[in-house]
Amino acid sequence: MQINGFAINLTSDNPDRLKAFYGGPVGLERRADMGDGAFAVGPGTLFIDGHSDTKGAAKEPQRVLINLFVDDLAAAQKPLDAAGVPCIRDAGREEWGGVISTFADPDGNYLQLIEFKGQ
Repeated sequence: MQINGFAINLTSDNPDRLKAFYGGPVGLERRADMGDGAFAVGPGTLFIDGHSDTKGAAKEPQRVLINLFVDDLAAAQKPLDAAGVPCIRDAGREEWGGVISTFADPDGNYLQLIEFKGQ
């Protein structure tokens, strides 16, 4: 199988609130060529839109983790902290060498910033 791209489609009963979050404190760039709910995530895309069966907050927010690998965790985390985004885990060290901060987006989905420099 040849994969030509990768995208995650995040649905919400309030997609405008999620678009403001991911384009605001998270700082993802919009991919205007793919619609107003498309954001660049490295070589992939995060799509945010509504769905008639999506209601309320995420019931199991740890089931799907949106992981964003960053060069400087502290710098990437500052806008989220300044915006009062709930931090679930702050700069936790992993046995494999990564450092992870986990946040809840407005729908309760978990977003993780991961700094990993390798060994």
